[in-house]
Amino acid sequence: MYFGVSWLISRQFLAKIAVMYVTRVPNRDSPPAVLLRESYRDGGKVKNRTLANLSSWPEAKVEALSRALKGLPPAGLEGAFEITRSLPHGHVAAVLGTIRELGLEDVIAPAPSRQRDLVTAMITAAVIDGSSKLATARGLRAGTAASSLGGLAGLEACDEDDLYAAMDWLRPRQQAIEDALAARHLTGAMLVLYDVSSAAFEGRTCPLGLIGHARDGVRGRLQIVYGVLTTAEGIPVAVEVFKGNTGDPATLASQVKKLQQRFGLTHVAVVGDRGMITKARIKNDLRPAELDWVTALRGPAIAALMAGGAIQPSLFDEQDMAEITTPDYPGERLIACYNPFLAAERARKRGELLDATEAELEKIDAATRRPRRPLRGQDAIALAVGKVINKKKAAKHFITDIAGDHLTWRRDEQKIAAEAALDGIYVIRTSLPAAVLGTGPAVESYKALENVERVFRGLNTDLLIRPIRHRLPGRVRAHVLIRMLAYYVTWHMQQKLAPILFKDDDPATGRAARPSPVAPARRSAAALAKITTKVTADGAPAHSFATLLADLATIAASHIQPAGGLPAFTLITTPTPVQRQAFELLGVSHRIGYP
Repeated sequence: MYFGVSWLISRQFLAKIAVMYVTRVPNRDSPPAVLLRESYRDGGKVKNRTLANLSSWPEAKVEALSRALKGLPPAGLEGAFEITRSLPHGHVAAVLGTIRELGLEDVIAPAPSRQRDLVTAMITAAVIDGSSKLATARGLRAGTAASSLGGLAGLEACDEDDLYAAMDWLRPRQQAIEDALAARHLTGAMLVLYDVSSAAFEGRTCPLGLIGHARDGVRGRLQIVYGVLTTAEGIPVAVEVFKGNTGDPATLASQVKKLQQRFGLTHVAVVGDRGMITKARIKNDLRPAELDWVTALRGPAIAALMAGGAIQPSLFDEQDMAEITTPDYPGERLIACYNPFLAAERARKRGELLDATEAELEKIDAATRRPRRPLRGQDAIALAVGKVINKKKAAKHFITDIAGDHLTWRRDEQKIAAEAALDGIYVIRTSLPAAVLGTGPAVESYKALENVERVFRGLNTDLLIRPIRHRLPGRVRAHVLIRMLAYYVTWHMQQKLAPILFKDDDPATGRAARPSPVAPARRSAAALAKITTKVTADGAPAHSFATLLADLATIAASHIQPAGGLPAFTLITTPTPVQRQAFELLGVSHRIGYP
């Protein structure tokens, strides 16, 4: 009788027939009888019965059946293979495959080289975990590899000095890289977005690191300032590093030269915020270069328009945006906008600020009247008051009176009302004619600066542009360039992966649902459904970009060494359905670098 038995029989199945076993029964002077028996219960008693005589079976076949019934693998497999290393691979394959799909390696340098491979590895590592150069080098080396990246790039013997040398090699290539990206993304473009941010700096020996306005919220630290040029969609094409005490407007002149002289763009409008594109910058930088602009007016300028009658409260009775004219801005268009949601938010914040300031002033007043160690002296009281109202930025809203050792105050209701009259109102300022950029598109163009803010959020959080630990200005600039290129890769990956991310993969529907460009942005119904249910349209779990990379990292490259001197090989984990979909969306293979 023949039984087809495989060692892959599951234990769960064998549990149902676990009473089956192979036994050997002595047979006097003859070989023992090999029997397949079954143990079972009958009336509470354990009984045995013979199912088959296996005496004619070869010993190897009997042993295989016996092991299978016990749930063991066939004899001889133990020690036949050894997993010598298992490295996270899927996230590396996704990022590195995207870099090659984008042709970014050729943008960095047309000819292959070790330096190019090192730069590519640093970009990949920045997307994956944003670690330092020391940690990146450790993660690439064979003995301390954190992923398959070092092996795929042929960099298993590199150290941090190799990475620093590659950064020195990259720095002179920045102009060629930016020129190539501009030719790819800005040719024929009408709008270019520009904004600046700052990044905290470690150490005190680099001349770029200075105390300045902390745009990233890290106050009291040396910092650098860096400006990013992007497309209207937020694709970064160029980045420039400035000293940490550089003001926003002072960075614009070099960007104008870059756009006109290097990129050869003559019919383009620069979109910048109200603190960037000032009256002086328009006069001294943009007009001489014959470049157009889209920006917004600052609060005092809007107040002047309202005082002069150019903006009337009735202007927004039936619409939330309208073009206005004034001789104060010759050759320009002004578009006044009113956002009731923004008005309510500003009113709420101002109310909370006034209440918080008064609470602090009451503490100071109480300190002047306490029985033990009271606050005395006009100068001491004034110093305490100044700290409060300056910290809260509420000095303009209060009238204080310090007489002797007493403090009184009241709200300046006239100034508060004047400020409240501006709540929710902003004015777009552009040199582009209406035939080129209509009223609604002009508003949308200015609001597109949010795409540059996304770049800064990505650089300052996920890609960890800070803290900056380099001492040489060239390496600081190379570090920022590498992080910008990492965001370039991230941007394209997120666009392709949008169907399985929380990201809105149908933004056009959300824009169409808005009643006006002034109204708050809306997500599409599909995006809202993903956020609410935490699953995609296919029923799979929705991911953030970071959690998807973590999921892809579970695809491992396992290095297997067979026994008996057979050659080693690498086995790649079979992707899950979600992982397979991610690679299909990216258009790359999870087996990159392996046959």
